[in-house]
Amino acid sequence: MKYNKLGDSDLQVSEICLGTMTFGQQNTITEAHQQLDYAIAQGVNFIDAAEMYPVPVQEDTQGLTEAYIGEWLSRQQRDQLIVATKIAGPGRDFHWLRDGEQKIDRRNIEQAVDASLKRLQTDYIDLYQLHWPDRYVPRFGETVFDLRKERETVAIAEQLAVFADVIKAGKIRHLGLSNETPWGISEFSHLAKQLGLPKVVSIQNAYSLVNRVFDAALAEASYRENVGLLAYSPLAFGLLSGKYLNGAPSHARLNRFEGFGGRYRKPNVAEAVAAYIEIARAHNIKPAHLALAFVRSRWFVTSTIIGATTLEQLQENLDSVNVTLDESILAEIDAVHTRYPNPAP
Repeated sequence: MKYNKLGDSDLQVSEICLGTMTFGQQNTITEAHQQLDYAIAQGVNFIDAAEMYPVPVQEDTQGLTEAYIGEWLSRQQRDQLIVATKIAGPGRDFHWLRDGEQKIDRRNIEQAVDASLKRLQTDYIDLYQLHWPDRYVPRFGETVFDLRKERETVAIAEQLAVFADVIKAGKIRHLGLSNETPWGISEFSHLAKQLGLPKVVSIQNAYSLVNRVFDAALAEASYRENVGLLAYSPLAFGLLSGKYLNGAPSHARLNRFEGFGGRYRKPNVAEAVAAYIEIARAHNIKPAHLALAFVRSRWFVTSTIIGATTLEQLQENLDSVNVTLDESILAEIDAVHTRYPNPAP
């Protein structure tokens, strides 16, 4: 396992991060703790959660993921682990969460941070992320900026000022973005420098063989502002493992939860996935290993977030750190990307 510096922070994070959004829905607390134990034993020091997890989001399960982690974390050497979580932004119908108004303002930030700290059974959060922006942006597979969806928003400078106080109080160490845009990276970074407020150190966006949108403007913003990518959905909800090629089992996420993962149900996704799996098989590489090794090879990726519903899946995904793709394989991948560019943005 390799470790990379996260942006301008003092955090050295493992190149693989354990994603936990299945804890409390598809995974019991016992299974969650088995995954955590195994991942840490393999050198993972980075765990990612969110206040709204598990997914799909429901009132009766919200917060269980952090609670499951907290039960485990209370028995660990805390300073050896990097724990990340997120605050949910506005624009989704979570009427049960913080009185149904998820603005990223002082009241919501302080309430969300305190609730996460309690569930996680810890005194501090290493990386606290905005799950999606307070302002309107296209997200989760949307590709068009629709002016009709504009809404009132909390000023970024105001958000940063609150986070400065929360950091000063010792409740969080560093700040990150998620599901953000190039403008967002630049504006958060610019205002932090201008006003002497906390600078964001990371961005957690989707990135995979079937979604390389980050390669262009986001990569430039990431580079210029030194904001590392934490790549989520590197297996495209399991599609790139090949398990859906001939019809996945009923318990697989895209079959179990109707309407979930809409960005992976678009034209050319299946064709692109089949082409990438063909490359993997031609080189005697497991499809999941090809997909994860590709994401890990990108210069802007600081850590790749993997999640699993079984210990066997987790073991296979972690084994991908032993796979390195040579230039000829990367060229074959680029040829498929040229034929099917970003079918699941």
